[in-house]
Amino acid sequence: SDLRQILATKSVENIQFLPFLTTDANNLSWLGYGCLKGDGTLITVNAIGAALQTLYILVYLYYSPAKRPVLLQVLLLLAVVVTGYGYFAIMVDTGTRLTQLGLFCSVFTITMYLSPLADLAKVVRSKSTRCLSFPLTVTTFVASSSWTLYGLQLHDPYITVPNVPGIITSLVRFWLFQQYRPEQDKPY
Repeated sequence: SDLRQILATKSVENIQFLPFLTTDANNLSWLGYGCLKGDGTLITVNAIGAALQTLYILVYLYYSPAKRPVLLQVLLLLAVVVTGYGYFAIMVDTGTRLTQLGLFCSVFTITMYLSPLADLAKVVRSKSTRCLSFPLTVTTFVASSSWTLYGLQLHDPYITVPNVPGIITSLVRFWLFQQYRPEQDKPY
């Protein structure tokens, strides 16, 4: 919906850039984990995700009036990815590489799923779900549930564990949508 809004308004006003960037970093990390593990599902899903997030970043950059800060953030992401790749390829021995990368990906994913908690507090204070996206909540719930089941099937805690907070925060958001229905929102 953010991309659709950018293309429709030809503006990035009121759209945050950081979610595009962090999701791209998350996809690239899981892509590396999938390649190291030889898991075609992880590779395919995260390659597509990274490509789409990169497209979103390029569209955001194109329509952004302040290109320098956006470019600096993208360059910082690239530096982190290259540094991480170098660390895991050169510094970490082959036996522990998969474990350490899996742990890194898990922590990063948990952080992403827990980042909207500030928005949840805002919803409770304002008694309005205006700042939440229902389609994103549904998507997060379906994706995190699917990855949890996939991780359980593979007996891979690095896939299973970080997706449980996505299920929990989605359920909390569904409850908030039930408690503070959009039609109850008062106009500003």
